[in-house]
Amino acid sequence: MTSRTRTPSSDTPARVTIRDVARAAGVSVGTASRALNRSGPVSEAALQAVERAAKALAYAPDPIAQSMRTGTSGVVGLLVSDLANPLYARIITAVETRLQREGYAMVVGNTHNNKAQEELMVDLFRRRRVDGLILGPCETERPDYLAQISRDLAVVAMDRDFGAQGVGVHVEHARGSYEATRYLLDLGHTRIALMTSDGALRPGRERINGYREAMEERGLTVDNTLVRSSRSAMDLSFSDALALLSAKDRPTAFICLGTRILSGVLQAMKQTGNRVPQDVSLICVGDSDLAQLYSPAITAINWDLEAVGTAAAEMLLRSIGVGSGRGEGKVLEGEEIRLTTHVVMRESCAPPRAGKT
Repeated sequence: MTSRTRTPSSDTPARVTIRDVARAAGVSVGTASRALNRSGPVSEAALQAVERAAKALAYAPDPIAQSMRTGTSGVVGLLVSDLANPLYARIITAVETRLQREGYAMVVGNTHNNKAQEELMVDLFRRRRVDGLILGPCETERPDYLAQISRDLAVVAMDRDFGAQGVGVHVEHARGSYEATRYLLDLGHTRIALMTSDGALRPGRERINGYREAMEERGLTVDNTLVRSSRSAMDLSFSDALALLSAKDRPTAFICLGTRILSGVLQAMKQTGNRVPQDVSLICVGDSDLAQLYSPAITAINWDLEAVGTAAAEMLLRSIGVGSGRGEGKVLEGEEIRLTTHVVMRESCAPPRAGKT
């Protein structure tokens, strides 16, 4: 019995190597490597010769070999709870734009707000040798988990709790919720429903704190039945909103998170015959196309999503030691970047109808 050795087809072009580039440029392999990687002393003439040869031969570095040589992959990972959320889409775009300026690629994953899925994705990313991770909120806040994985990997927390040695970017959700609640109170509302993500997560917890602060500042007792925090912002809140609007002492105003919860509230209002703002005032947490294009346009608690993504990317690059992160710009333990919110006034809020507060 004989064996056959398969040889490459003559029609298949051979991969261009750095040796080919060095030969074409008339320099050593070491000089070609230093020129292409900008990693050492190379004369201007040699640099230009290598660049011309690489361009003429359409040379592309082998990413696996490059990773083995440098100990880096040039890739970072980003995990969020819901890729379908348009607010996350804008953050992701901003992160990618900033990373690309430093020659970094990005891989994105969905946790579905499930800690087991998050751990699975983090493990997958680490086995793919990412240089760092940006982690959004997920199910429960676990600073110890972030501390564990950051022992040998750059990690930036995005709108989630982190420990004394961690770093992260936070939005001032409590302030936004406080200002929105105070605005409705100034209009005369006292039955204000808050529909947000799980209070175990930092954004949801902060919004509930801001809401309670504004109510208690006016001497009002918080009715806990009006505070609805779902396990996930992805859950449709139609049933909760319908139950509230069908109650005898129904709310006259809603503050509700994002596109999906807002959609559930609007659906419940339609089914119960309530109009915006004649019967119910409405404020959306996080501006969106739905909030802007709905008629009447919906007042929103807004923050700069692009700034969140850019800040997270900058912080990760500094942690890795890339670009503007070199030297004295190194991230400090416990460093936090805080971004403010503001209320965008539109037409969805009005004083409650006579006899309703």
